[in-house]
Amino acid sequence: MAAKLNTRALRKQLDDRQAELRESTDSTSKDRAPVVLDQAMQGRLSRIDALQQREMALALQRRREIELGRIEAALKRLDADDYGFCVSCDEDIAVGRLKSDPSEPLCVDCAATVKG
Repeated sequence: MAAKLNTRALRKQLDDRQAELRESTDSTSKDRAPVVLDQAMQGRLSRIDALQQREMALALQRRREIELGRIEAALKRLDADDYGFCVSCDEDIAVGRLKSDPSEPLCVDCAATVKG
């Protein structure tokens, strides 16, 4: 498997995405801050809108954290020379699948089993 993969390019892709996600996390920290519910400063609809925007920012942050975890796990697999093998069945993960998502831990068959 490793001979078919350009692990250097995939590592760079993982590192770049990791940096992008961390930067996004830092730049959106104010969006996730608690909403001040001061009725003198804003109306009811403005407060509801602010609460909704915060919840959406928190949901987006949760998705970023999940993706960061997947990236960190993929980088560990690269360091351990276990990259490119399904973490469930230990079979090769298709090269195209890894090029599409270098953090993918499962082969197509195992991913289908998990989702199905």
